[in-house]
Amino acid sequence: MEIRQVKCKTALSKSYLPGLDYSLNPYRGCQHNCAYCYVPNVLRIDRNKWGRFIEARTNIPVVLEKELRNKKMGTIGISTVTDPYQPIELRFNLTRYCLEQILKYTFPVCIQTKSKLVTRDIDIISKLSKVEIMFSIGTLDDSQRKILEPYASSVNDRLEAMKKFSDEEIKTTVFFGPVYPSIRYEDFEKTIDTFVEYGAKEIMVDKFNLKPGIFENIKKRNISDFEKIKNPFYFEEIFKEIKRYGDKRKIKIVSAF
Repeated sequence: MEIRQVKCKTALSKSYLPGLDYSLNPYRGCQHNCAYCYVPNVLRIDRNKWGRFIEARTNIPVVLEKELRNKKMGTIGISTVTDPYQPIELRFNLTRYCLEQILKYTFPVCIQTKSKLVTRDIDIISKLSKVEIMFSIGTLDDSQRKILEPYASSVNDRLEAMKKFSDEEIKTTVFFGPVYPSIRYEDFEKTIDTFVEYGAKEIMVDKFNLKPGIFENIKKRNISDFEKIKNPFYFEEIFKEIKRYGDKRKIKIVSAF
C-alpha cells in the first residue's frame, strides 16, 4: 500500500446525493478494496490501482475550519468517495480532527462507514448538533463479506458498533447495499430483524451499481449467484419483499436511488 501525504485546496464539495448538501473526504483512495466499488469510475482512476494507494489530505482540518466560517448551513456527508474510518485513520486522525472543527460550527453530519473504528470518536459525535451514523452492510454472511469486502470490518463488528451509537440515542441507519445476490428470500426477515435488534432506525436499500468494469471485477471474486445482479428486475423484487416486511416491523425502508 502506497501512502501519500498531500495538501488540498478545498475541503467541502457540493453533494448531489439525496439529503446531503456537502461532501467531505479526508482521504483519496480506500483500503477496504470492495470489489463492487464504483468510485474508480467516478474519479476516473484505473481500477487495477484502486485499493493500492491512499492519499491523506493532511491539511484538510485547517481548510475545513476556514470554509465552515462562511458556508451556508447544510448537512455534511462524511464520506462519499472513500471510507473515513479505513485503517489509515488510526495513523492520521484526519476524520477526527475534521469532526472537531464541525463541532465548533454546529453543522449537521451524516457519517457512512464499514468500520468499527467510528466508535473511537463517539465522544465528539455525541456532542454534534444533529448527526446520523450509517453503517454499510450488504450481507449478514461474513464469509461472503470477506470475498467482496476483504479489508472492511466484520459484519458482527459493524452491528456491535451500531448498537453502541444506538444506546447513546444517536440516530443509526443501515445502508443495506449492495444487497448480496447470495441472500435468499427466506433470509430477508432475519436480516431486517437483526438490523432492528442492533439499533437501526431506518434502512436504505441499494443494488449493485454496475458501472464499466464492476461486473467483471465481482466475477473474479467467485461469489455465489452473482449473475443475478445483471437482471434488471432482480433488485425490484428484492426491494418489494424488504419493504413489505419493513412495513410489518414498522421500520422505515427506502430505496437508495
